[in-house]
Amino acid sequence: MGSAASVVHVGSAAEAAQSGASSETARVARRILPPSHRPLFAVMAEIAEVPRSWGQRLAKRAIDVCGSLTALVLLLPLFLAAMVAVGLSGPGPVFFVQDRCGLGGRLFRFYKFRTMVVDAEARKAELAHLNEVSGPAFKIKRDPRITRVGAILRKLSLDELPQLWNVLKGDMSLVGPRPPTRDEVERYTTSQAQRLAVIPGITGLWQVSGRSTIADFDQWIKLDLRYARQWSVALDLLILAKTPLEVLRMRGAG
Repeated sequence: MGSAASVVHVGSAAEAAQSGASSETARVARRILPPSHRPLFAVMAEIAEVPRSWGQRLAKRAIDVCGSLTALVLLLPLFLAAMVAVGLSGPGPVFFVQDRCGLGGRLFRFYKFRTMVVDAEARKAELAHLNEVSGPAFKIKRDPRITRVGAILRKLSLDELPQLWNVLKGDMSLVGPRPPTRDEVERYTTSQAQRLAVIPGITGLWQVSGRSTIADFDQWIKLDLRYARQWSVALDLLILAKTPLEVLRMRGAG
């Protein structure tokens, strides 16, 4: 009887150890391996929001409100010119409006000038084989869906101007990771989801480090996570100061 009990005890211990190892393997896999589509709320549950003091949040919001208001006033002529150009470029709305994932994965209405043909989203699946970015992101350097006017707006980064309204509303910041689409987030690993731990922005470390020339999604994520860890008012101001030069260089734009 004692021998049988020992066998049972040893067997139970082995099973427990195996179960523990399997659980740990599953946790590692969730952080590293690209999962198939899963519900957005499941990804949101894995996001550890970066803690900020009240003073830090106030300072960042003050920069966003003052900066977006100033930019909207100063860039109004460009804003109106872009609206007219898009309106005359062909059928379709002037603005492209889409649900994007913001802070903590929460959805918000994202605005930009329409730079593609009206059925661009419907054609995304048929162009998937041309995707030049690794991971759950979609970018084509010479995207056939982009209109002639759209190509100019993208080259000059003028298509992003309507996002100043997103900043003023509080959905976005002037500086932060770019807001991803819902279908991209639903394919994030736990590590990748942490880029949503801070409010998204119009410009960021990715933009001033080469923008679309960075085709490695993991490198893109590393820059976003680095920003989340190292954020400060000084870092935001440094990125804002570097952004106009990047726009003028048109490096990686389009």
